[in-house]
Amino acid sequence: MISYDPLWKTMKRKGITSYKLIKNYSFSRGTLDSLKQNRNISTATLNDLCRILSCRVEDVLLYIPDDE
Repeated sequence: MISYDPLWKTMKRKGITSYKLIKNYSFSRGTLDSLKQNRNISTATLNDLCRILSCRVEDVLLYIPDDE
């Protein structure tokens, strides 16, 4: 499972709000909802987040192995 919990901490640390992502960087509310619900996002979106936040992928997402 992929968790985007690190994203919210990174955003807070960098002073970027969801509102700023929508207004300043043209993020859709749907994309933000997908992130909040830990749903799939594209690698292009992941790239955009890393560029905007000047961070690494690990600062945006966390891989949690499924219990199988």
